[in-house]
Amino acid sequence: MSTNPHPPTVIHNADRQRFELALGEHVALLDYTFLDGRVGFDHTLVPDALRGRGAGSTLVRAALTEARARGWRVVPRCSFVADFLQRHPEFADVAAEASPPGETAP
Repeated sequence: MSTNPHPPTVIHNADRQRFELALGEHVALLDYTFLDGRVGFDHTLVPDALRGRGAGSTLVRAALTEARARGWRVVPRCSFVADFLQRHPEFADVAAEASPPGETAP
C-alpha cells in the first residue's frame, strides 16, 4: 500500500466511534470506546479481500496517530492492535496499561 502515490485515507467517524478505511467496495474498521479517561481500541475488522495488503496496519497506524493528536491514552483491547503496538515502539507514548480487572472487551 505504501507504493501508491495517493495512499488510502483513513476516516475518523467520531459519531460511530470508529476509524474507517475504504478500498474499492470494501471497508476496514477499527471500533473504539471511551474508558474512564482512556480509549479502548476494541475491534479491528479487515474484510478477507483486503487481508495481506496492509489495510489493517494502515488503519491502526492512522488511528494511533489521531489518538496521539487528541491526547488519548489507548488500551489495546484487540489482539491486532496489541500486536501492532509491540511491533511499532514509536507508538509506545500512546499506549495505556491494559484494562483494569473487571473491564473486558465487548
